[in-house]
Amino acid sequence: MLEKITFGKTRLKVSRIAFGGIPIMRLTKTDGIKLVKQVIDMGINFIDTAHLYGDSEEKIGEAIQGIPREELVIATKSAALDKETFLQQLDTSLKRLRTHYIDIFQMHGISSDESMEKVMGPMGAMQGLTQAIEEGKVRHPGFSSHNLSITKKMMLTGEFHALQVPFNFVDKEAADEIIPLAQKMNLGFICMKPLGGGLLDDANLCIRYLMQFTGIVPDPGIERIEELREIIEIVENPRPLLETEKVIIDEIRKEMGNSWCHRCDYCQPCTQGIPISLVLVTESIVKRMSSNVAVPFLTPAMEKADSCTECRECVERCPYDLDIPKLLKQYRTAWEGYAKTKQWSS
Repeated sequence: MLEKITFGKTRLKVSRIAFGGIPIMRLTKTDGIKLVKQVIDMGINFIDTAHLYGDSEEKIGEAIQGIPREELVIATKSAALDKETFLQQLDTSLKRLRTHYIDIFQMHGISSDESMEKVMGPMGAMQGLTQAIEEGKVRHPGFSSHNLSITKKMMLTGEFHALQVPFNFVDKEAADEIIPLAQKMNLGFICMKPLGGGLLDDANLCIRYLMQFTGIVPDPGIERIEELREIIEIVENPRPLLETEKVIIDEIRKEMGNSWCHRCDYCQPCTQGIPISLVLVTESIVKRMSSNVAVPFLTPAMEKADSCTECRECVERCPYDLDIPKLLKQYRTAWEGYAKTKQWSS
């Protein structure tokens, strides 16, 4: 049986690998439910999804019927910034998941000072989350973010038991300060995008890199049970990265460095209001989400990308020296093909 670890101050016993609920949006209801059941049968007891992930919550909710609730750790998220909407979305998630409580409920994508001020301020989502915990609807408070500066600020409020940020061998900045701080504060750390949101295709390199870090729980999105079997085999047969593997990782980092958006948002604000990081992670989104969710979600951002004046102020602010205007054009062109064919061509 897959090893379980204590997940920070929550004291929850969670499988060494979690199940990310995004990809099952693309599956039929029958296949999605079947996959979740198979995942649980293979020893995964930690399931993470979100209110925004299409019908993911519904599929998970049906799949877990008949399983003792205390054997599972269910995490979900709400992107609402205000208390009222947050509580409404929480109740919707409870109904979809067909459960009386959520183990870890996360405020979704808190990645700017503005969103942090709203959720943590008067009548903000944090008040709703606190009320939900008092009412027994939620056991532990958490948040997710794509901005490590905001992540640190959120952690230091002392209000949370768990956090979720991108972390993989390319998006590796969390190793410098966030992971050590999480360990010091005894916070559960969910590793978002352990395979780069589908852009890193060598599970052996990705998972072995992550296994070097104590206490983190990778959260890969799984669409085929064969993917999970490969990951579990790697986890159950731990070993340090070989020197040859480290060389390959360095080569991939160099290659990805010219186009990889880390979603730090230091490029913002854009004078034209373009949500730059959202456009630059389009490939990851369309590989993980169903087209009927991805198209309406991304279309406004892609239309905004047309207004780029190539002022290059964003390039000057980008700590990774990305040629952002060039990448905006590249992703805009690829998006046109995807919107027509529902197939992504890099």
